[in-house]
Amino acid sequence: MNVSLDAAIAEAEARYTAANPESAARHAAARQPMPGGNTRTVLHYSPFPLAWAKGEGAILTDFDGHDYVDYLGEYSAGLYGHSNPQIQAAMKKAIDDGTVLGGPNRYEAELAALISARFPSLQKLRFCNSGTEANVFALMTARAVTKRGKIMVFDGGYHGGVLYFGHGGIPINLPLDWVLAPYNDTEGTLALIRQHGADLAAILIEPMLGSGGCLPARRDFLGALRQAASELGIILIFDEVMSSRLSSGGLQAATGVTPDMTTLGKYLGGGASFGAFGGRSDIMDHYDPERPGYWPHAGTFNNNVLSMAAGLTGLRDIYTPEAAVLLNAKGDRLRDGINHLARKHDVPLVATGTGSFLGIHFSREMPDRPRHESAEVEALHGKLHKLMHLDFIDVGLFFARRGYMALSLALTEAQIDRFIAQTEEFILSRKGLLE
Repeated sequence: MNVSLDAAIAEAEARYTAANPESAARHAAARQPMPGGNTRTVLHYSPFPLAWAKGEGAILTDFDGHDYVDYLGEYSAGLYGHSNPQIQAAMKKAIDDGTVLGGPNRYEAELAALISARFPSLQKLRFCNSGTEANVFALMTARAVTKRGKIMVFDGGYHGGVLYFGHGGIPINLPLDWVLAPYNDTEGTLALIRQHGADLAAILIEPMLGSGGCLPARRDFLGALRQAASELGIILIFDEVMSSRLSSGGLQAATGVTPDMTTLGKYLGGGASFGAFGGRSDIMDHYDPERPGYWPHAGTFNNNVLSMAAGLTGLRDIYTPEAAVLLNAKGDRLRDGINHLARKHDVPLVATGTGSFLGIHFSREMPDRPRHESAEVEALHGKLHKLMHLDFIDVGLFFARRGYMALSLALTEAQIDRFIAQTEEFILSRKGLLE
């Protein structure tokens, strides 16, 4: 089977290369100033990534003039689609009124109040520049508040460029004292909490693993973490940089489990760089410069007017609670459609996630935690992901090479139907390789 799979991939890559000479040329030129022609690793895939010339609504156009329906949504930051006119108008006004003003502006307090009203844990919050920054600030805040050093994180977790815990972590992770726990394993995690509890400053968890495969945490698992953290004085942090869009108040509202702190990012900047961290007032009041002994929190672009203006317009006027319900229903319909086809044709393919997030896995079972397969199996799955990615690109449908999707508000019901139909075509045409 591997020979046939390799041949299928080689054919698909040859077709892709022939169809995209401008993207290939851009990649070759970019390799001179940037290692691998790349400055954001997740955007790279072989033989070279498509380079985007423009985007409008749910459509991306590459350097060679091909149009694609975008199911990736800029890895969840593109919630509003491309070139949303309300977002563009807000950003244009912010530009016309002047940027880098060096002081408070007309947007930040209203945006902060709106976010605080939407997310149960956020009694007070502060802005920063990315989800990575938000998580770093939250962790260092927890360490300072508790005067403890250890941080519990979870296998498969991703909290930013220096906080990556898939496949054992990466060499450039922050050198903190990490305790790695098994996701969705209540008994195993509680045992580790009992072992390290007196030294744990924080438990940092995604209530749905994002880059780890779109795997939601079970409600009882999150509840057990909440209880243990309360009993032992540990600060429970929900990384909702991705999952905050999964209800009007994020997964903390949907599950009814309220953390002590929450981190945010991605779409909440309306397409501009954005991060936020916050939580209980007694924690966040340490950053009040009118209080004696306050802790400084710096960042030149924390309240930059583009992010504040676009973020406020998006959350206030576009991503209303009603819009969140409708978008997540589209994601549920797409996921259900894919899983129905996999059962119908009896192939090892499953879509995970919740609401507007989907992850594709070549499995017959619905995983609830990251799997550690043999090198041979992981290589096989990687090849199947590559083939599916190239096959869908060939017909103008775009998502991440690893099978990740984050739907945008711009996607239509017809485009959801189109993806489901193409999934069946892929299953039928590649069934021998899938089996």
